[in-house]
Amino acid sequence: MALDGDKQDGVWKSGRGRGRATPKGRQLDDAAAADIAALLGDRPRRRDLLIEHLHLVQDAFGHLSAAHMKALADEMNIPMAEVWEVASFYAHFDLVREGETPPPALTIRVCDSLSCQIAGADALAQALSDGLSPSEVRVLRAPCMGRCDTAPVLELGHNHIDHATPAKVTEAIAAGATHPVIPDYEGLATYRAQGGYDTLVSLRDGGDWEQVQETLLSAGLRGLGGAGFPAGRKWGFVRGYPGPRYLAVNGDEGEPGTFKDRYYLERTPHLILEGTLIAAWAVEAERVYLYMRDEYPVSIEILRREIRALEDEGLVDKGFIDLRRGAGAYICGEESAMIESIEGKRGLPRHRPPYVAEVGLFGRPTLEHNVETLYWVARVCREGHEILSSVEKNGRKGLRSYSVSGRVRAPGVHLLPAGSTIRDIIEAAGGMLPGHAFKAYQPGGPSSGLLPASMDDIPLDFDTLQPHGTFIGSAAVVVLSDQDSARDAALNMLEFFEKESCGQCTPCRVGCEKAVKLMKADTWDRPLLEELCQAMADASICGLGQAAPNPIRSAIRHFPDEV
Repeated sequence: MALDGDKQDGVWKSGRGRGRATPKGRQLDDAAAADIAALLGDRPRRRDLLIEHLHLVQDAFGHLSAAHMKALADEMNIPMAEVWEVASFYAHFDLVREGETPPPALTIRVCDSLSCQIAGADALAQALSDGLSPSEVRVLRAPCMGRCDTAPVLELGHNHIDHATPAKVTEAIAAGATHPVIPDYEGLATYRAQGGYDTLVSLRDGGDWEQVQETLLSAGLRGLGGAGFPAGRKWGFVRGYPGPRYLAVNGDEGEPGTFKDRYYLERTPHLILEGTLIAAWAVEAERVYLYMRDEYPVSIEILRREIRALEDEGLVDKGFIDLRRGAGAYICGEESAMIESIEGKRGLPRHRPPYVAEVGLFGRPTLEHNVETLYWVARVCREGHEILSSVEKNGRKGLRSYSVSGRVRAPGVHLLPAGSTIRDIIEAAGGMLPGHAFKAYQPGGPSSGLLPASMDDIPLDFDTLQPHGTFIGSAAVVVLSDQDSARDAALNMLEFFEKESCGQCTPCRVGCEKAVKLMKADTWDRPLLEELCQAMADASICGLGQAAPNPIRSAIRHFPDEV
C-alpha cells in the first residue's frame, strides 16, 4: 500500500480500485476539534495529562462524546483506542458513542457503602429515583464518598449533601446548589503567623535529612494509608537510587469508612503541604505529584488555592507541586495503581518487584506517602518526636486518627492513643445511639472484615490485630448494633470489592463476582466459599483481592448463626 502523492495528499491506494479518501476508523470532526483546541488552550499535550484533559472535557460538556474523544486523541497524538481504554476505566467519565443519548445535565450519586447503607441509603436512592424525572436527573449508586460521619450522603453535581433526604435534594436542585461549598480553613497567612514553614525554611538552609529521618523513626511514625511501613525508612530507600526522583502523595482515600485525610485537608491543609515539602526536600525530589480522589472536590479546590498561594509567596517554584485529580477508581489507592493513573493510564496495580521506591513515576525512584502521614511529618519536625512517642496506652505508643461512623452518637475523626480499644473509641464517640446495643465493628475498613462485640479488649493498632485474622488498615471504624445484620454487612463489603476490582487478575475479578453470588444464597456454602477465599488470597496481584476474603471469613467465624 502506498500514498499516491501525485493526485491528492492523504489518499491511500491499495493497488486495487480507487482506494480510500480517509484512513479507517472514526473521522475527525472539525467542530469537535475546535472545541478541544479551545478547551486545552496553551496547556501541554503530554501523554501523562490525558486524565486531566478528559476531566476538562467531561466538566465542560457533561460527558465524553466519541467525536470529542477522537479530537482529543488527535490533539494529543495518541490512538483513539488508548483514549477510550483509559476513559472507560474510570467511573466518573461518561462515554457516549454516536447515536447514544448523553446523560442528563444533573447527576446524583448516592453513597451505598456500609455506614450509609445502615443509615438508610437504599430507601433514599429509591425515593429519589421514584420522585425525579430520569430525563432531567440521573440517580446513581456510588461507593464511599469519605463522609461516613454524616451518613447518608449523596453528591449533587459536585455538592455533597450530608444527612441527605429527598426534601434536602429537592431544595438544593431548586437553588442550583451543585457546586462544592468551601468551609473555613487555616490559610497560608494564618499558618505562617504561627510559625508555619519555618521548619521547612530552616531545613532547606542546612538541615540534615538523616537527622530528620531519625526523628521520624524515634517518633514511631508509620505509613497511615494502611500498610504501616515506617515512614522515615522509605526516605533512605529512595535516596539510595540515582535521580531524578519524585514524591507521589496518595490522597485517594477510598476505603469505605475512612475520612481522616479529608478531615485534615479541609481544616489544616498547610500542615500536609509543609510535610510534603519536607519529604520532597529529604529525598531531593524534582517534583511532587499530589493525587486526590475526585470524590473530594472541596479538598481539591482548597489545595489548588493554597498551592497557588505558596507559589506566590515564593516557598515553591511554580509547577513544583502538580495536583492531579482521580476519576472514581478505588484501586488507585494502591500505590502502583496511583502511579499508573498519574501517568495518564488505567489504574492497574503493577507486579512487584521492582517497587516504586526504585521504579516509580516515569520509571524513576519515587517516594510515596499518604496524606495523614505527611501531616504528622510536619508536626513531628516542628514539635519533636515526643508528640507521638510520649503517648502510651496498653503497651502501644503514638496517636491514631480513628474515622468513626455507624451506630454512635458522635461520629467523626477522633484522635486517640494508638492502644485504644473499641470500647475506648465508642466512648470517645459519645457512646452508642439510644436503643442500640453494641454488636460488631469493622476495625479498618471492609478489607479488615468484622469483629464481634465480645472482642472489645484488643488495642486497635498496627500488629495487634493480625493474630485475630484482621488488621487496623486506615483505622476506619464502623460500629454495628443489634439492629444490624453481620451477614448483610459482609455482603455490602463484597459488593464493593466486586465493583471496584480493576479486573486485571482473574482471582480477584472472578472471585469477587462468584463470592457475591454465593453470599446471596439462603445458606452459605462454607467449604466452597473458603476454597474461593484461599484462591483469592493466594493468587491476587494486589491487596484488594488478597483482603477481599476477610469479610467472608470473619462473618463465618464470628457470626455463624447468620450465614
